[in-house]
This record gives sequence, structure tokens and C-alpha cells, in this order.
Amino acid sequence: MQEVKIRLTETVKAGGCASKLSPAILDKVLSKLPRQHDPNVLVGFDHADDAGVYKIAPDLALVQTVDFFTPMVDDPYTFGQIAATNALSDVYSMGGRPITALAHVCFPAKGDIEVLEQILAGGLSKMMEANCTVVGGHSIRDEETKFGYSVTGLIDPTRIFTNGGAQPGDKLLFTKSLGTGVISTAIKKNAAKQSWIDAATCSMTTLNKTAAEVIATFCAKQTEA
Repeated sequence: MQEVKIRLTETVKAGGCASKLSPAILDKVLSKLPRQHDPNVLVGFDHADDAGVYKIAPDLALVQTVDFFTPMVDDPYTFGQIAATNALSDVYSMGGRPITALAHVCFPAKGDIEVLEQILAGGLSKMMEANCTVVGGHSIRDEETKFGYSVTGLIDPTRIFTNGGAQPGDKLLFTKSLGTGVISTAIKKNAAKQSWIDAATCSMTTLNKTAAEVIATFCAKQTEA
């Protein structure tokens, strides 16, 4: 019998970030919740930053995030790599250094466990590249596959990058290529050229570690000057 290869993108209604709830819905719900007042919270969910920051010492804070989504590519190993890279980027974008992670797995009860193994292996490969230790995780049965991580990092509380404070004339630096979402949609519709897929995959599996280190070093020198 001929083996039929499962295309991960065909098993979900929407791939990647397209599977997330809209910001409008979240804003409507979150605005009705009571606010917690903790002076150690340096960055909370009020301004929709990539991660939260909690001060634990005068010169040290935790940076925490959680990020998981449905497949945007068909190869399980690559999907795991993308999911891990995406979660790690939330910590890097704040100026932090990821140290530990917890895996989040949603997988069909009757799904191919080899596919699950490849997803986990792909994610672990990127966590190892980032020197971020996976200390555990949680899984549930779900007809749609979803995967990602909660990541905890360390950060200097005086050197936190947020999504606010931009001024006219500031330079905008892109650390990743634009358009990967469009390519992901094309993959799902089986309309993407292999060269497009290769370029998008390369971008989505490249850690922002080096970019974050360069930016942090530059900002430190500017402060000293």
C-alpha cells in the first residue's frame, strides 16, 4: 500500500498566528478584569508587550511569556522549530536571556505519535541552540494540533525593551523578513513555491538571539556615552 503523508496545515482551520484570537476581542475582555497592584511588576499586560517582567532583586528581574499556535508548515520537525523560535523571540525582544521553558502540546488522541515526536524534537533543537532548558510541560487531547512554550528568562530591570517610546525620526530595524504569514497561507492552500517555503522557513527558524545581543550592546554603549 502507498503511504499517505499527512500535511499538517490541512488538519487545522487556520495556521500559525492566524489561529489566535483577535486583539479587539482580548481588549474587550481584559478591560473588564480587575487590576492587580504589585510594585514588582515592571511590565504587565496593559500595553500588549511581548512578555511580562517581574522584579525579584534590585538588579534582576524575570521576563516571562507563553506562545503556542497551530501548524503553518507541513513538516512536523520544522513546525516544532518555528514554535520554539517564536516563543523565544518574545524574551529576546524585551532584552532578556531565556533560561527555562515548559512545553504546551495539543494533539489528537489518535494522531501519529511519530509526528508528535518530530514536533517535540524540532522544538527541543531550538531550545538547546538557545541554551534554554526545557524543564517540563503539559499536554491535552485536541483534534487540532497546537504547540509552543512558556519561556522564562532573566533581564536587567534597568534595560528593558518595550513596544512604547518610539519617536519621529527613530530608525526601525527588522530582524526577520516580512511576509511569512502570506507564505504560510499559500502553503496551506498548496500554492507556495518551494523557494518561497525555504526562505520563509529559514527566517522563522532563525533565533533572534544574535540580534538581541547586538541591540543590547549598542544600547548599553549609548547609555555609557
